[in-house]
Amino acid sequence: MSKIWANSGDSHLVEPADLFTSSLPASLAARMPRSEKDADGQWETVHVDGQAIRRKMPRGTLTDADGRTVDDRAPGANDMKLRFVDLDAEGIWAELVYPSIGIWMSSIQDPDLLAAGCRAINDWAFEYQRFSPRYVCTATIPLLSVDTAVAEIHRVADMGFKAAYLSVAPPLGVDDWHYDLWEPMWSALAETGLVIAFHIGTEPHDATTSHGAYFRGPGGALINYTETTYGGQRAVTKMIASGVFDRHPSLKAIVSEGGATWGPFVADRLDEAYRQHGSAVRPKLGRLPSEYLYENVYASFQHDRSAVAAVSAMGWQNVLWGSDYPHLEGTFGHTQETLHGLFDGVAPEVRKRVTVGAFAELFPHVPPAPADEA
Repeated sequence: MSKIWANSGDSHLVEPADLFTSSLPASLAARMPRSEKDADGQWETVHVDGQAIRRKMPRGTLTDADGRTVDDRAPGANDMKLRFVDLDAEGIWAELVYPSIGIWMSSIQDPDLLAAGCRAINDWAFEYQRFSPRYVCTATIPLLSVDTAVAEIHRVADMGFKAAYLSVAPPLGVDDWHYDLWEPMWSALAETGLVIAFHIGTEPHDATTSHGAYFRGPGGALINYTETTYGGQRAVTKMIASGVFDRHPSLKAIVSEGGATWGPFVADRLDEAYRQHGSAVRPKLGRLPSEYLYENVYASFQHDRSAVAAVSAMGWQNVLWGSDYPHLEGTFGHTQETLHGLFDGVAPEVRKRVTVGAFAELFPHVPPAPADEA
């Protein structure tokens, strides 16, 4: 089987256990996200700023070199050098890389603690990007204070970050993305040129909510997995409807791991509302909503058979493939089979656009991926 090279619009770092204890005062480090797994390995308790949030652990079959089960990570996941062994074998060139435990930062409710934690995780993550431009690391932005968010955006942009990770919804109790509160942040992101990176399933939680468990009962696992995709769609819909891209046409946003065929549907639905219910629409936009989605919004997918059709049949060019490395629902161990299943028989220009082209458009500083190997 020939090797298809692809960039990944969705990957993750695995933070070291001592990330916060080695970089923050003990009083702060004790309140940062950390994971404790039950002895049977079936449940996990995530401790965040005095909260204890329980969730059922995903089960997988990855093993390390000694045949032992590897929990939620591939062999090179937490080593910037060994990671390339995995990526090169899989045919993955560059990655947009999100945090893992750092995603729980959105559940912190102390602005000063959140700001300190974000600085710590960003300083650590940037070492990956400094090691190689193939790692496009997302900077985690503290969202409890708009002024603090703006300050961190400018700091990480000055460091050399190219993307800013935002949870799909702001922290609990804070105005949502379509409110004027966030205008200074959108301005800072536009000024610095950072790509806005939303990752699905990152809604803030507290001890009264169960991470990823929106519904219980028959079919709950399938319902909940599907439900996680909607947060990213809502986030960019709020940005479009409130005029963020109208005011800042250079802004780009990507929704990672949430599929792609939702894009044309949301575009059509927004246009219908804008035309048929125009008397109620505020603010008025300079263009149809669909134009902002098709130009300013990108999406990555893993296995979705319909996603390539979003480009080839529906006209949305801003579609990226993503591996979700090293997470269990990703493609590690079968990336080439996945890519061939998706792209064999697809027009060369469509295949190139989805595997490498859209990624290169967002992150032109990344060296080109190797040519596909016969």
